[in-house]
Amino acid sequence: MKPPLLPRFRLLASVVSVLLVLGALLIGWFYFQLRASLPQLDGAATVRGLDAAVTIERDALGVPTVRGTDRADVARALGFLHGQERFFQMDLLRRRAAGEFAELFGSAALPLDRRNRAHGFRPLAREVLARLEPDRRALLESYTAGVNAGLAALGKKPFEYGVLRATPQPWQPEDSLLVIYAMTLDVQDATGVYERSLAAVRDRFGGDALAFFAPLVTPDDAALDGTTAPLAPMPSAKVIDLRNSAIARVSSAPRRSAPALALDTARDAGVFPGSNSFALTGAHTANGAPLLANDPHLDLRVPNLWYRAVLAWTADGASHRLVGATLPGLPFVVIGSNGHIAWGLTATYADTGDVVAVEVNAVAPSLYKLPGHDELVEIEKRASVIRVKGEKPVTLETSWTHWGPIVGTDDKERPLAYHWIAYDPAATNLEFIRLETATTAAEAVDIAHHTGIPAQNFLVADDTGHIAWTIMGHLPKRVGFDGRLPTSWSYGDRHWEGFLPPGEVPTLLSPDRSPAAPGPARDGRLWTANQRLLGGDALALLGDGGYSTPPRAAQIRDDLAHLEQATPQDLLGIQLDDRAVFLGRWQTLLLTVLAPDAVAAKKSRAELRRQVEAWDGRAGADSVGYRLVRAFRDQTIARVFPPLFAACEDAMADFDWSRFNIEPALWTMLHERPAHLLNPEFKTWDALLLAAADAVVSDLQRQDTPLARATWGRRNTAHIRHPLSRAFPHWLTGWLDLPADPLPGDVNMPRVQTPSFGASLRLVVSPGHEEDGLFEMPGGESGHPLSPFYRAGHEAWVRGEPTPLLPGKTRHTLTLQP
Repeated sequence: MKPPLLPRFRLLASVVSVLLVLGALLIGWFYFQLRASLPQLDGAATVRGLDAAVTIERDALGVPTVRGTDRADVARALGFLHGQERFFQMDLLRRRAAGEFAELFGSAALPLDRRNRAHGFRPLAREVLARLEPDRRALLESYTAGVNAGLAALGKKPFEYGVLRATPQPWQPEDSLLVIYAMTLDVQDATGVYERSLAAVRDRFGGDALAFFAPLVTPDDAALDGTTAPLAPMPSAKVIDLRNSAIARVSSAPRRSAPALALDTARDAGVFPGSNSFALTGAHTANGAPLLANDPHLDLRVPNLWYRAVLAWTADGASHRLVGATLPGLPFVVIGSNGHIAWGLTATYADTGDVVAVEVNAVAPSLYKLPGHDELVEIEKRASVIRVKGEKPVTLETSWTHWGPIVGTDDKERPLAYHWIAYDPAATNLEFIRLETATTAAEAVDIAHHTGIPAQNFLVADDTGHIAWTIMGHLPKRVGFDGRLPTSWSYGDRHWEGFLPPGEVPTLLSPDRSPAAPGPARDGRLWTANQRLLGGDALALLGDGGYSTPPRAAQIRDDLAHLEQATPQDLLGIQLDDRAVFLGRWQTLLLTVLAPDAVAAKKSRAELRRQVEAWDGRAGADSVGYRLVRAFRDQTIARVFPPLFAACEDAMADFDWSRFNIEPALWTMLHERPAHLLNPEFKTWDALLLAAADAVVSDLQRQDTPLARATWGRRNTAHIRHPLSRAFPHWLTGWLDLPADPLPGDVNMPRVQTPSFGASLRLVVSPGHEEDGLFEMPGGESGHPLSPFYRAGHEAWVRGEPTPLLPGKTRHTLTLQP
């Protein structure tokens, strides 16, 4: 080294050293700031408003057991835990429902806020709060005080607010109601897209074509009452002829929800919030007591949606213990057991909203006809101010009618309003809390019929031997129409007469020995997988909100049918069932397409055939065959349906056929090979299918993935992220996000799993035998990345290992004092 360069080298080394020291100091400062916001695990803390001391015992997974002398104190203590462990998560839930993300995240969140603010859920939550019974409101206020006490007791504000340079705002009682509305947005159609999409097909091709492409009842359904129906006839060339150049163009594939931020998860087409729940009476179990299983399928992120807890207190001389999953923001166990009954929930997809054609004046389109009014009524303009971080507020204006907001127009250019049960303040309440002390399935069913939450399939088992299914949450009572398609309400002959009375809500209680009872009610087996559950008059009451296709439910039904002397591990086995029964005939079809002459014509087809032949029928993480067969079906759908629905997409900007049950129509077309329904890009159906097979290979080649290494797990890799992890460099996100595990399962089988969607918990329990119960979650109890409970339990969830429902040995004890 030349002498003149030596001083420069020393100077550079000194600068680098200083930078390294500064970097280390900065990391150390950040670490200690982060540690200061860790929740308190041991010792004592003062919480004003308690009537007596409450103890909180945590096990090795951080699962708390909360013991108090009365229910109000336990609610306050649960609020304290939620406020310490999950406040940022709670904040996101309330902001989502209220359309208030931009206040925290800036203008990038405006599209999401505009979409959700239009519903007016915050003023609605205030109205619901004012209507609550005094004891319900008092419990909510105790919980709220506990949340704010827990937040205030942290040494530093939750780390997310430091990253965002924001101050957490105190929790309010109305915010808990906003959490309910956030779940409503997640599990229900908020703008009637499904109903309007059905109408677009009807308007373009007629009712018979709609019955073929989007059947409500099909031959393969897995309804509880066994109802099925043949598929409607295929539309003729007079209705649809893709050889007609006027309509022979290709539309897009089913739309995917595009997230505005990491706060709003993008899902693959055909993936919707759902869940499995199923139950057996004691006649089919090893211990002679009923068994219930529930695994809600929701978007996966860290921290996990649920917070496990055991709540124990004494009231009126009786001891109470609740075991299960709480939802941060609410003061009760949402899914679990009280020792006498155990219950689970799944999205019902009954029809809770109707699209109303508004009859407006031709000269003054801001005026419309309302039944019972001699004069026309003005369409209301509702303004709401959205605060935006670092920028000026934005005013959102929404057009509202008597029935609800304007969500689109129909083929006659009439405005379409959405009449949604969520807009009725009487549809939301806290009667759910009565489940805590219910002792029989029949009592629980009655509570379900009076509970105000987004409508759910409610499955319950009791320690007397009964299991039951019904709808929890309110349903509309329709008069003059079935609600599946938009219609005018302007003349009074079509309307809602309030809610469906409890006595009319469909219910199945098992065992039911009456001859009229459907088979499962007599046999002691019940199952829900978001499918259509009943037919006939009961279906007319429930309506059609876009039921899931039947393969998953059918597989659960068939799995249950073979169980006798069942144990909790057997029901967990059904939750983990990754057999792809639905795709069996697609494997056969693909092998038929890859006939010897086709294989001889193109080298890549030989390897494709070898891999498909070797498939074992499962969606295993190491399976190549499953990935290839699934991709073949996807590629076939992408060539069959877009040209069929192109005209509908032209007529409706947000047209979405992803909720249609297209499989019966698709399989019929592939069997009958109608020329008039063939994509005009292809001369024959054989050519279409061969092109779909070739596309499977070419897509993998573009990804530089050899067929032999194209396992399902390489595509189905966990992507479970913290909402703020994108704010950090990629090499730092590992401390916030969960591992990128290859995962088995998919959407058309019991083990529902995509990279960021799947079982948000797995529960199996027999009421009164909670010590034998099982529980899994994809994420841990704590929302703090330095907590030992941040990832606790994740590996067991990935592997499907049975872990106990009840907490283990106490590792930490915290006493909350008045």
